[in-house]
Amino acid sequence: MTENETLDLGVYMSESIRRIMAKAYKNVLSNPREAKFAYRMQTLFQQSEKRRRKMHDEEGLEVPPFLISSVSTVCNLHCKGCYARANGIAEDNDAAAKDTLTGEQWKAIFTEAADIGINFSLIAGGEPLMRKDILEHIAEVKDMIFPIFTNGTLIGPSYMKFFRQHLNMVPIISIEGTATGTDERRGQGVFRRAMQSMQMLKEDDLFFGTSITVTTENYRYVTSTAFIDTLRCYGCKIVFYVEYVPTEEGTEHMAFSDDHVAEMESLMAERRSDYADIIFLSFPGDEKALGGCLASGRGFFHIGPDGSAEPCPFSPFSDSNVATMGVRQALQSPLFRKIRAAKALGWEHTGGCTLFEHRDEIEKMIV
Repeated sequence: MTENETLDLGVYMSESIRRIMAKAYKNVLSNPREAKFAYRMQTLFQQSEKRRRKMHDEEGLEVPPFLISSVSTVCNLHCKGCYARANGIAEDNDAAAKDTLTGEQWKAIFTEAADIGINFSLIAGGEPLMRKDILEHIAEVKDMIFPIFTNGTLIGPSYMKFFRQHLNMVPIISIEGTATGTDERRGQGVFRRAMQSMQMLKEDDLFFGTSITVTTENYRYVTSTAFIDTLRCYGCKIVFYVEYVPTEEGTEHMAFSDDHVAEMESLMAERRSDYADIIFLSFPGDEKALGGCLASGRGFFHIGPDGSAEPCPFSPFSDSNVATMGVRQALQSPLFRKIRAAKALGWEHTGGCTLFEHRDEIEKMIV
């Protein structure tokens, strides 16, 4: 990959984030408090883009626009095909949350991230809402937005108050599309509880979204206008589509082929045109158009519950820790550099994640 291609990617990511925030601002104009917050974040993102470009030009350091951070090792559900359990991130809900950073440590990490021009971190787990002690510290980093990927079953009066007080904490409720599909994967009654949470968020006029794992079996339904109209009625303003990664043997047929990826891209273009009031994001989405996946600091990297800097959530290998060395130094991780030098980001794959399919090669790169 040439330097120019990397710079083009940076522009692409920055422009995408700016469009998202511009759209978010339009979506909340009826809510003065959220409109003011969205406007402030738009201005901040423009400043951060300049900061990232300056660091690249002066120091040769590629700073990604966003992070993915797993802050919890515990979860109250046992979803089928859960990558967090498959990769050893999530434990049983009564297990001790060992090897987990404190709220103060996470706050320090995100404060540094914001300082070098990173303004987004997706918050994952486990179930993040089981660690409110951590979320309360994270929420104090006002120069970042934190989409919190949650199963939605723990949202009640206490968390509603929390979300009202901290607009930078954006709940993203995970469902599988239908009630049957959600309950089959996540447990009986989970869909009903998730939709109740959406209703509460709508009634409070809060900005929130949903996350849907797309497979060869459900992608046409969950991208249909009928389904999206339902989400719109619940007040959903952002939809994340996450391609299924076959962490369990025998489920490989549920992962996207190249043809599915192409069809999904076409569907996303149609829906973005049809629904001006909803933001649609697909992960990993159009990685081929960007010259390969965005992991290893190219567009993002993953921070594990213990602070380990990993290429992505589906590739839990690390040779550095942001809690001890900071975000800036972790971006120059030998493992990240080896992955890029080996052109691992261009490996062919049949599922939703290049690095997951080549995890044996990635593990061998660690000295």
